[in-house]
Amino acid sequence: MTVKLVVKENAIELELVSRVVDMGGRADKVQVMGRRGFFDRLVLLPGGRIFFVEIKRPWGGRFTEHQREYARAYTALGAAVAVVKNSADIDALLKN
Repeated sequence: MTVKLVVKENAIELELVSRVVDMGGRADKVQVMGRRGFFDRLVLLPGGRIFFVEIKRPWGGRFTEHQREYARAYTALGAAVAVVKNSADIDALLKN
């Protein structure tokens, strides 16, 4: 019998927040009133590194059209946008 390990989005989010705080940064939950699809977290790291982060579950997590629009618009303005689906993505973000 094969057991499939299910990792939920909130587990990835908790890991991200914990690791950012351990580095001395912030990972604030973000909501834009009246707008759907905005990024999940605003991550501020020591040294002035700032990222808009969308968190997705490792398997099957997909962007909505609203999320794709935000990612395109913010990237076009020069903002750093990241998608985090697992620990390796968190490693890459924090190393960046």
